[in-house]
Amino acid sequence: MARIDDYIAARKLAVEALSARSFDDICLASGYVSAGDQRIRIPFLDRHYSVSYPGFDFKDESDSEKTVLIQEQVLILHYLIAGREPQKTDNWISYREIPGASFYFASFVKRAIDPLKNTFGQKPKELEKAAAYLGGKAIGFGDVGLEFCLFPRISLQLILWEGDDEFPSEANILFSNTIGDILSPEDIAWLSGMLVYRLMALSR
Repeated sequence: MARIDDYIAARKLAVEALSARSFDDICLASGYVSAGDQRIRIPFLDRHYSVSYPGFDFKDESDSEKTVLIQEQVLILHYLIAGREPQKTDNWISYREIPGASFYFASFVKRAIDPLKNTFGQKPKELEKAAAYLGGKAIGFGDVGLEFCLFPRISLQLILWEGDDEFPSEANILFSNTIGDILSPEDIAWLSGMLVYRLMALSR
């Protein structure tokens, strides 16, 4: 498990790399547009952040005094730093199929798969209701299948099979097969968990 010092260091490295690039290049590569005054407006889950250039200070548009979690900052900065648009594809893969992801698979299951099925496995309708707040779109797989666009170049699919007295609930998360060109396996595990935990919070 990463410590807060690790995130502070990761944020510093990401800001240094991004500040060496032009504002327009970062916007073009990431798919975001300028919000004016050298700031990027970044919707993330059910929040909207305004991010400055070249300092990359984050402000929550709903409350400028609210602290933006450093884990979210680092994840967003890593997305911005990817630097190029991946080739578009309709092919979806599991986490294990992402290059280099095997080492983080246990963390991925703990952060995302287990909470998803443990929370919503007996109440899939609650997942559908929570997903509506995040723009989740039905995809027609499992008992509940939903697709979420979390970044302009990144979408995830959550698939849930409802459990009963005979069979336990099951869940899976699928990714575009180009996601490894944008984020590291560790970042992908964190992104998946952030989505699931935000859905859990919205369902309460």
